[in-house]
Amino acid sequence: MSDLPVAVIGAGPQGLAAAAHLLERGLTPLVLEQGSEPAAAVAEWGHVRLFSAWPELVDKAAARLLEPTGWAPPTQGYPTGAQWREHYLVPLAEALGDHVRYGATVTGVSRKGRDRLVDADRAEQPFVLHVTGANGTEARLEARAVIDASGTWRRPNPAGADGLPALGERASHAAGTLGYAVPDRAHPEAYAGRHTVVIGAGDSAFNAVNELTAIARDHPGTRITWAIRRVVSTNTFGGGEADELPERGALGVRAKKAVQDGSVELVTGFRTERVAGGTVITEDGRVIEADQVVVLTGYRPDLGFLSEMRLDLDPTLEAPRDIAVQIDPNIHSCGSVSATGAKDLAQPEPDLYLVGMKSYGRAPTFLAMTGYEQVRSVVAELSGDHDAAARVELELPDTGVCGGAGSFDDPEATQGGCCGTTAPSEELFTIGRGSLTP
Repeated sequence: MSDLPVAVIGAGPQGLAAAAHLLERGLTPLVLEQGSEPAAAVAEWGHVRLFSAWPELVDKAAARLLEPTGWAPPTQGYPTGAQWREHYLVPLAEALGDHVRYGATVTGVSRKGRDRLVDADRAEQPFVLHVTGANGTEARLEARAVIDASGTWRRPNPAGADGLPALGERASHAAGTLGYAVPDRAHPEAYAGRHTVVIGAGDSAFNAVNELTAIARDHPGTRITWAIRRVVSTNTFGGGEADELPERGALGVRAKKAVQDGSVELVTGFRTERVAGGTVITEDGRVIEADQVVVLTGYRPDLGFLSEMRLDLDPTLEAPRDIAVQIDPNIHSCGSVSATGAKDLAQPEPDLYLVGMKSYGRAPTFLAMTGYEQVRSVVAELSGDHDAAARVELELPDTGVCGGAGSFDDPEATQGGCCGTTAPSEELFTIGRGSLTP
């Protein structure tokens, strides 16, 4: 199988970096990208500014591949998604040339002549990938190994508090009154002078609140309601000044200020049951009458095309079992996580690796630098350099968050965690539990 390429699924930041590492190691990459351009998912949130600085957003092998072209790495500042693409990801894809195929949707991965049940000589058979082109044509490609860097962008979590789409959610999305993307202050039309409810409590929700607050400053009559499932704790607005990524901490600080000064109404204990147009109804009967609904409740991996692969995934997070305990928001509480490499990502299916956002399953704490370390280690392992694969060449920054995810139901409860117990935040934020119908 040594003459076969290593298939890389997805031409996002980690997929392109994996291809650069493969070339540097003398292996042949074949990057299969569903979209029509590199980092197509990043293009869809191009207006959002990253909280990682430029040096943390450029893979080292990719930089070495680009340097002979005259490219120089940006060294300062925090780019938007569009700037990340323009100044790094697109040039990287161009440098990789024909190693990247666009409009190539992977619909299935298996072993040649072997379904999931067959043991005999399984590891000696090449992988077979079924790929559908942009024009609908089907192809069957062989590979010596598979690096799945397809991410989670196409699989946003729904608004429903039970993990299922809320009643009416699909219809509201089809009608254009419910979406899953951070609003863009440069295009305020859908939100200006109207009432928007944001559902979610992570960094994307912070970004949405901040974008909508900017729109409200320029467009009187704009209203913002922010609905979260949990009660408020010291972690609700992130790590703040304790976050070792300052711009990540600042996101939550700005969102908190918007609540404090009355620009945003925060509603807690909000578990969505039904959406009708812009109207959102909770399991306990509360109602928000709004014009637009922005759902930012995280993402989940697409495992459908891996149904013939033998996987060992955590039953909660749908992430590789060996890293799940570090990133599970129900139990992880000490702010920082360790870098993960080939050993942590390996599956029962030899030479299959899930990397990037997909490796975190449903967990929300992934960083680009995490993915770059993953692909460095995985490619070293595939090339036979086991010592390099085992090395850890990255120390991840602390989030400044201590105490896990916080109390789910009881506003008087304390939170467990390695840092001890912490009390709920000020009463100022335990608001919005009554009827919201005007």
